[in-house]
Amino acid sequence: MKKVWIDAGHGGKDPGAARNGLQEKDIALAVSLAIKSKLENEYEGVQVLLSRSTDVFLELKDRTNKANAAGADLLVSIHCNAGGGAGGFETFRFTSASAASRALQNVIHGEITTAIKPFNITDRGQKTGNLHMCRESRMPAVLTENLFIDVKSDADKLKQAKVIEAIVSGHVSGIAKYLGLKKKEAATKADALTVIVNGKNIDGVKLIDDVTYVPLRAVAEALGVNVDWNNNTKTATITN
Repeated sequence: MKKVWIDAGHGGKDPGAARNGLQEKDIALAVSLAIKSKLENEYEGVQVLLSRSTDVFLELKDRTNKANAAGADLLVSIHCNAGGGAGGFETFRFTSASAASRALQNVIHGEITTAIKPFNITDRGQKTGNLHMCRESRMPAVLTENLFIDVKSDADKLKQAKVIEAIVSGHVSGIAKYLGLKKKEAATKADALTVIVNGKNIDGVKLIDDVTYVPLRAVAEALGVNVDWNNNTKTATITN
C-alpha cells in the first residue's frame, strides 16, 4: 500500500493569501480533499493522508512530523500564490532536493500543466526554494502554487469548478504516474457507461463502487439550465 501525504497549506487563523473574494486556505483544502477522494476512488493500493481535513491551524513542523511518522511515500503541499503580476502555476522542490524529489516535481508539474493548458494559465516553471515542507520531509516532496489569488484573471479561474477539477486531476495523474499506480477496475469500466440527457450523450461518466457519477455541469448544459459555483461555500446552484 502506497501512502501519499497531502498537505493543505495554511488554515484556521492563517488564511494565506486573500484577495478577490478568495482565501488560499479554502482553495488548498478543497483541492486536497478532492485529490484524496479521486486518487483513492480511482486507483488501487493507495492511501491518502491529510495534514488537515478541516479549517484548522497547524504549525509547519507538526505537518512534516506527522508525514514523516506515517512513513509516507511522497508529500505534496498545496498552495495558491500572490504577488506574481501575470499570475500562473509553478512548483517548488528543496534547493538541495534528492533525485527522487526532482523526479516527482518533473512528473507532477508536467501532468498539472497539461491538465490546465485549456484555460490559458501561464506556466511559471519548476523552481527550488528553502521551503520547510520540502526541506523537512524525509520522502520526495513538492509544493505546488496553483495560480495567484491577487491576480484577477487567475482568481476568476479559481472560482470555476472546471478549473479546480483540472488542477485536482493534474495532481492525481502526476502522483499516480510517479508511484506507478494501477487504475481500479470499476474506474476503467466507466468508459463503457452511457448516460443520455435530452438526447445528448454525457461525457465523463464514472462507475465507482457500483454508483454512477455524472458531471453536474454537463447534465445542466444538456437540460439548458445554468450552474454557478461558489468556491467560498463550496455550493453549486442550478437555475433556469
